[in-house]
Amino acid sequence: MAEEFLRLEHLIKSFSSNTVVKDVNLGFDKGEFVSLLGPSGCGKTTILRMIAGFERPTSGRILVDGKDITGLSPNQRKIGMVFQAYALFPNMNVADNIGFGLKVAGTPRDEARARVEEMLTLIGLAGFERRFPFELSGGQQQRVALARALAPRPRMLLLDEPLSALDAKIRVSLREQIRAIQRELGVTTVFVTHDQEEALSISDRIVVLNAGNVEQFGAPFEIYNHPASRFVATFVGTINTLQATVADAGKKTVAIDGQIVTIPALPATARSGEAIALTMRPEAVSLVGEATRDIVLGGTVSEVSFLGSVIRLKVDLGGNAIHLDTFNDQRTPPPAFNAKVRLGIASSDVLVLGE
Repeated sequence: MAEEFLRLEHLIKSFSSNTVVKDVNLGFDKGEFVSLLGPSGCGKTTILRMIAGFERPTSGRILVDGKDITGLSPNQRKIGMVFQAYALFPNMNVADNIGFGLKVAGTPRDEARARVEEMLTLIGLAGFERRFPFELSGGQQQRVALARALAPRPRMLLLDEPLSALDAKIRVSLREQIRAIQRELGVTTVFVTHDQEEALSISDRIVVLNAGNVEQFGAPFEIYNHPASRFVATFVGTINTLQATVADAGKKTVAIDGQIVTIPALPATARSGEAIALTMRPEAVSLVGEATRDIVLGGTVSEVSFLGSVIRLKVDLGGNAIHLDTFNDQRTPPPAFNAKVRLGIASSDVLVLGE
């Protein structure tokens, strides 16, 4: 059984009359990589700053390894933090930047030098110790910032959107490096991001936040495939939402632009004639013939987007439109614009979501 390391209990943060974090209760395991995911203004960075000690909660407690650290100053918490801006000292070379925390802590010189060399090897920058920040790329600077945070052997690592200033290709490479380093060191890590792909790809678990509230906390597979609310479903990944009408509640049938289909997941509270919304991911929809599905809908192709290994189609059903992803097969071209197609959907992939 996993050992809980960080606990947030009834955490609330208000600025004047504006409450930005609303009664958050979360527990993170030792050595776990957890992402705080949500749109701008959802409270994720405020939570991170409270864990670090840069903000004091209006109410609630923060416990690390069972001990209340809510009243401790940042330098008493033994937490490493990497900021969105690299925040390197421009007048210090790479080695001095990495060793800054060790120097402040009074680490003996030989021990500090060995630790800096260890960190340089860990981040793949051995031989760069005498360079200054202006001589490094953005990705290299962020790796130095990461090494500086890890050098004093913190018991926890906090990352505040550390990749947002980098271009897409470097971001993918660096996030993989960060995850590999975190796994090697086994340090409990909290990572703030608004990038859903980033969170899904490297996290053990994800906290989805919206307007200061926790919408869902779970593994990436759970968050993506079993969203707990309409917000999670629409914010994490691409999703189709079809407006439908309950045709016969007893038979669990609905009408989608005049086409009658059976939805086993229809709630028992549904009533015939009631308007409902059905959701499913693009990859849950296929062209009939590629797979056997129990829901079949006819429509007209209105968009064909070539995305390399994947081709995304938009199909008009009448009043609704549905997107689906199909793998690029060089032997079989995708349907043409305005082509009539039939779509297959497994009923188990259809969600009826409330608010």
